[in-house]
Amino acid sequence: MNNISLIIPLYNEENRIKKNLHLIQNFLKKKKNEVIFVNDGSNDNSDKIIKKFKSKNENKRLITYISYKKNVGKGYAVKKGVLKSKKEWILICDLDMSVQPSQIDIWYKKNLISKKNEAYFASRKHSLSNIKTSFFRKVLGFIFNLVIFILFGIKIKDTQCGFKLFNKKYAKSIFREIRSYRFSFDVELVLLLKKKNIKIRELPVNWVHKSGSKLNIFYDMPLMLYDLLKIKFRG
Repeated sequence: MNNISLIIPLYNEENRIKKNLHLIQNFLKKKKNEVIFVNDGSNDNSDKIIKKFKSKNENKRLITYISYKKNVGKGYAVKKGVLKSKKEWILICDLDMSVQPSQIDIWYKKNLISKKNEAYFASRKHSLSNIKTSFFRKVLGFIFNLVIFILFGIKIKDTQCGFKLFNKKYAKSIFREIRSYRFSFDVELVLLLKKKNIKIRELPVNWVHKSGSKLNIFYDMPLMLYDLLKIKFRG
């Protein structure tokens, strides 16, 4: 499968970038693909590494780099990338590569991607998924799913996995409406897709937890709850 815009949001990811550039390079071997890095206000060496990668890459025309000084949030970075994309399919992927871009080829070969008016979410809760993670993260996931079910009636088993595929047919109009710019943007995204009658298909995934997450449980969880309540009460 090709003709994909790969959106990679990042914030202070110099160590992960170095480890995973070869995976991004493999993705670019399909000449109809493109990669869009969105640097959400990093203050480490992420900027230098990405610029060097692009300048020395034989496929540099397929690489777009968006950068701004203020850290706004992952949701904002993803939105910027999606609105800049040019290809038929739009893939969001975290830079830690817990799910590798090649997962798309596995889905495609199994005929799991069939309709352009659907959205495809990698789901760590799918019965066929191969997951390597901690018990603690499983508990947090269960609590979060319970909260969003109580607040919104969302039955999606895994809204937060950072690997999602959309078609340009509807994606840009959806992402223009995103107003939640932190980790809760995935929940708003689900609600907007539902509002526009875009079916979400949860698909099995190979997922490996990687260390170095920017999520701070004691700081970010209350913010996530606050963001969820804002989404709830603004309708």
